[in-house]
Amino acid sequence: MIPLSILDLSVVTTGTRPAAALRNSIDLAREADALGYVRYWLAEHHNLASVASPAPDLMIGQIAAVTKNIRVGSGGVMLPNHAPLVVAERFKMLEALFPGRIDLGLGRAPGTDRRTMMALRRPGTSDDLLELLNELYGFFNGFAPGDAYEGIHAVPGYGSMPAVWLLGSSGYSAQVAGLMGLPFAFAHHFSAANTLPALELYRARFQESPVLEAPYAQVTVFVVCADTDAEAELWASAMALVFAQRGSGRPPTALPTLADVEAHEWTDEERAFAEGYLRSQVVGSPATVRAKLEQLLAETGADEVMATATIPDAQARVRSFSLLAELAELPTA
Repeated sequence: MIPLSILDLSVVTTGTRPAAALRNSIDLAREADALGYVRYWLAEHHNLASVASPAPDLMIGQIAAVTKNIRVGSGGVMLPNHAPLVVAERFKMLEALFPGRIDLGLGRAPGTDRRTMMALRRPGTSDDLLELLNELYGFFNGFAPGDAYEGIHAVPGYGSMPAVWLLGSSGYSAQVAGLMGLPFAFAHHFSAANTLPALELYRARFQESPVLEAPYAQVTVFVVCADTDAEAELWASAMALVFAQRGSGRPPTALPTLADVEAHEWTDEERAFAEGYLRSQVVGSPATVRAKLEQLLAETGADEVMATATIPDAQARVRSFSLLAELAELPTA
């Protein structure tokens, strides 16, 4: 198997308080470090009842402090939501504290609904990803003479910077990542239909850079592994219900517990939407998960898989990642 990593949303359920969700993330990261996962990323979402992670940089520091080997990063920082100087300063601090272990994954989506986006982004804020990236790099490494920001340096550690990734769920970010010669992480877990076209664009547009000589593509996949297919499908049904409700235009809620799912009266539309979502993800027993991952890798040619397991039980989530590590034969710490 290829390198495996984890994307964590610090999931909030109808039976879990947000503070407990954050502690569950720290506990899972410790386990992931011991299991041999390559990296552990935290998402940025705002005004979303099912996610307790609006500030990944804060959680990165907490998690890096209690782990030893695993890389820790953002999956991602939504760059138009933030001043590039602030992002550069915070991630330089993290890199100074935990050298060689910090990833800065960057995206351009707001990570929220339109009204909340307006509260995050003041009038006049640019949402041009390439412009913001160039500004961010300037604060990391210096601006050209005559630039408006010449002489402004992000501290500490002028000239040092974390590993930068571009994240995306469409072709635009894929092309930018290729043109800049950066590693690219694609959100297969909620945009499966766009996975192959985006990866093709990334590889076609790729230009060698000081960071990479060749394209490096990661796919983020919803993975639930349990002792049996039936048990895994049961745990996955909670996230499938959330996607089905969003697909029918209902407002987002906390992730339902299994009791909530069992009590829910599914409409035909919801059931069809949920089945369609799960069909493109990786859910099942270890044997089933291995077969599905091998098929996904054959189709995408991905260099790395980042698994996310948004299920309503912290112990079942740890168990899922433990089984996944075993079938992938990860080198334990």
